[in-house]
Amino acid sequence: MKVLITGASSGIGADMARILSKKGFDLILVARDKKGLETIKKELGGNVKIIPIDISSTFNCMKLYNKLKKEKIDILINNAGFGVFGNFYETNLDRELDMIDLNIKAVHTLTKVFLKDFKERNSGYILNVASSAAFLSGPLMGAYYATKGYVLKLTEAIHEELRRQNSAVYVGVLCPGPVNTNFNNVAGVKFSVKAMDSEIVSEYAINQMFKRKLVIIPGIFIKISVFITRLLPRKLLLRINYKLQKKKADN
Repeated sequence: MKVLITGASSGIGADMARILSKKGFDLILVARDKKGLETIKKELGGNVKIIPIDISSTFNCMKLYNKLKKEKIDILINNAGFGVFGNFYETNLDRELDMIDLNIKAVHTLTKVFLKDFKERNSGYILNVASSAAFLSGPLMGAYYATKGYVLKLTEAIHEELRRQNSAVYVGVLCPGPVNTNFNNVAGVKFSVKAMDSEIVSEYAINQMFKRKLVIIPGIFIKISVFITRLLPRKLLLRINYKLQKKKADN
């Protein structure tokens, strides 16, 4: 079986690649960071193909799909993404638009084109990586939270469409809390709560994907936190989340 993973040069993407490689899957790893991809390929050995490409461009998403559509991809993991931190009126617009292109448009595009092929075969797995941020609004990271909310809601909707069609194709979404990856360095913040290990999150996500779980939330603390968000008033949640976000910059 062949697995396509985006954002695979580090963090969750790289750890998923390591886990799936050990399970005997053939891997196609995608990221902008060619050097990082080459390092992973050297580590994992012969069942790995790398494609250095910037998929924040829709043109490049289609270029990637056209390059791979005859490969019979069995699993697509949309993992690529990044965050931008700061007051909305102060953050860089171009940087935010790049984030929207990668976090939303790339996920949307690749999910759509590969899902069509999976539907025709009536087989395949698509795992979209969102965040526990998807369940909230995020002052100081408002655009990032919104992008992850899009990924969650889109995935849930597709899942229900497939269920009603009795399709064997799986679509699910991973919503981790803080994870020890390069995310914070890119966003320019530090986590205000203890982060989970990327390898543990990746192993849990893959196991739950094969169990066909719709929304995958690693860690009991984050599960409880997500449940509590359903009970608290929205304005109170905004105030709490602002304080948590502010601590990221203060750490």
